[in-house]
Amino acid sequence: MGKLFGTDGVRGVANKELTAELAYKLGRAAAYYLSRDRKEKGKKPLFLIGKDTRVSGDMLEAALAAGINSIGIDVLKLGIIPTPGVAYLASILEVDGAAMISASHNPVEDNGIKFFTGEGFKLSDQMEDEIEDIIFNTYDCLPRPISTEIGIAKDASHLQDKYIDYLLTTIDVDFSGLRIVLDCANGAAYRVAPEVLTRLGAQLLVINDETAGERINLNCGSTHPEVIREMVLKEKADLGIAHDGDADRVIMVDEQGQILDGDKIMAICSLALLKNNKLQKKTLVATAYSNLGLHELLRANGGNVVITENGDRYVLAEMLEKGYNLGGEQSGHIIFLDYNKTGDGVLTALQTIAILKKSGQKLSELASVMKTWPQRLSGVPVKDKSWEDKERIKDIIAKAEARLGDQGRVFVRASGTEPLIRVMLEGKDDALLAELEKEIITIIEEELN
Repeated sequence: MGKLFGTDGVRGVANKELTAELAYKLGRAAAYYLSRDRKEKGKKPLFLIGKDTRVSGDMLEAALAAGINSIGIDVLKLGIIPTPGVAYLASILEVDGAAMISASHNPVEDNGIKFFTGEGFKLSDQMEDEIEDIIFNTYDCLPRPISTEIGIAKDASHLQDKYIDYLLTTIDVDFSGLRIVLDCANGAAYRVAPEVLTRLGAQLLVINDETAGERINLNCGSTHPEVIREMVLKEKADLGIAHDGDADRVIMVDEQGQILDGDKIMAICSLALLKNNKLQKKTLVATAYSNLGLHELLRANGGNVVITENGDRYVLAEMLEKGYNLGGEQSGHIIFLDYNKTGDGVLTALQTIAILKKSGQKLSELASVMKTWPQRLSGVPVKDKSWEDKERIKDIIAKAEARLGDQGRVFVRASGTEPLIRVMLEGKDDALLAELEKEIITIIEEELN
């Protein structure tokens, strides 16, 4: 990756690392890069911008829009909207590109900018590298139109209705009779998710739907599913739904209070698609973090799991290249390529609930088909993320792998968005996993701090 873009756009502490000045430059460079074809055809380019509820969103939106306008491109400001809503609108409107201002599940002080093509896809590594090259090497050569050629920014928050209406068309059953707890993480789902579920007839208890932004992801949402677990049990609800700050992921809770991560949700959805001959090539795309129990389940039912590099963009790339239509991550980023071109938490919840409704079963019964292997996940805070050249770290990983043999695995990587080394161990013996995890973390801390 380059100097600016990480695994999911450009991220950093707002007004410190991700400044208004940087947002302005990103707007100029990305908009110029993405609009070249239309300009060559003599047509006026157009760009979309969405954001979540973060306090810094207004500042970055203004700077990003100014950068795009300065290239001579008009901007439609979508307001507070889920990331997948931006991707969907980019795919149906005649635009050159789009941007979402969000740091997803990160705390309020962080923010980020991720770009989409005019077809609604996240940018490839190569495209991001070329935008960085513009910023670092040819930025001063970018055009500066004057007079009526300067772009303008318009409010277009009404376009969210197109996304809401579209979500309703993706299923053919209503949710009447279901009691659902919905946690919006005080983020971008605050309007879209409740409206969709209410229009489908569900009885809703909505929590954490503030829009001021100070409490986005704070002890709520998909990173804190214990919140909806407690509410589901207290209210005797049929299920719970938890989104993250930009609603591109979802974690669910069944009526017994059991937490369903992305693997469990993909298990339910992939089996339903397999049953109806709608899972393309009988294959689910997942990352190395997905539980081996998911692999066992698909194999037992005549399906297959293909593994990609961590990150939903790499899941999507594999799906597009090989013609698959379902893929995702344990974190709850799940892509239904038949309906949208990025992870969509609201869409995923709708698809799962539709399966539930048609089956006549409880969510706990649907989820029970997957037997989860014990898995341990840790994020080790470090000052230096360059672990691959540390012999002690490589040695301790090799020893752990040898002890697990064919009854487990070890996966270590540097986070693309945070100063962390992520460690995952999986196997049949949880006590052994705990022992090995402690040994690996100790060496990582000693070597990188």
